Amino acid sequence: MDIAQDIKDRIVAAANSLYEEAARAVFPTVAAVRARAAADMNAASIVMREWRRAQTVQAAPVVVDVPDRVRAANLAALASLWSEAQALANEGLLSAQAAWAAERGEAETLRGELSEAFEGQLRELEGARALIAGQAERLVRQEAEGAALRVELARVNELAGMAEVRAAEIERRANDLAGELARVHAEGLVERERQAGELARVRADLDLVRGDLVGARASVEVERGQHAELRRQAAEDALRLAGRLGEAEAGRDLERGAASKAREEAARLQGMVDAMASEHAQLMRAVVAAGDGGRGRAGDGPPAAA
Repeated sequence: MDIAQDIKDRIVAAANSLYEEAARAVFPTVAAVRARAAADMNAASIVMREWRRAQTVQAAPVVVDVPDRVRAANLAALASLWSEAQALANEGLLSAQAAWAAERGEAETLRGELSEAFEGQLRELEGARALIAGQAERLVRQEAEGAALRVELARVNELAGMAEVRAAEIERRANDLAGELARVHAEGLVERERQAGELARVRADLDLVRGDLVGARASVEVERGQHAELRRQAAEDALRLAGRLGEAEAGRDLERGAASKAREEAARLQGMVDAMASEHAQLMRAVVAAGDGGRGRAGDGPPAAA
């Protein structure tokens, strides 16, 4: 796997930093290095394997030429040379075995770390999946709520439009009613003024009628007095004529002409009395009619004379 140099540099720098923070006691884990270097797991594991190998591998001397002691022995003894060569070979083998064991241990450690990191990544993935599922469920619920809110908003907008139309209609009707009220108020003022004038005129007419009625009553009283006086005079005349008639009966033959004249005079006087009574009756009817007319027009007034 080809890894970009800048990614390698970030991973190595993160590993060195964590290693120094741990006082070079323990190697940092792949997960910690990956998190600090912000690299992917594959690149972090590969670079960390090389970094750990570089930290554990010691430079073991590899014998290529014949050592000085072997050359100094000058082939004194083949056994000694072979023993020394075996010793040198064994040292190289032991060094290779130690390096291989260290590398295997590092590999095991790296495998454990990778396994642990993988498990952590798997748990994170499961958590992310659960979070995504929950967010998807919330998104579906929010979409449903949004659709319901959009429907409700459309209904509210429709109601608002209807309310605006109704408000405009109510305002128009209120203006019409205000105009009608002003007109009715003006007509009411005119009507009240007319009624006040009519009432004043009726009251004036009533005052005139009352004055006329008072005058008529006074006239009636005068007529009653005159009528009583005429009756009294007629009664006196009748008594006087009756006396004269009695006297005339005594001298009927002599006084027949006087008696006839007296009867004519009595008939004349009776006619005068009847005429006065008829005139009095007509006057009373006129007074009563005037009183009833005043009450009809004004609604009040003194009662008619009996």
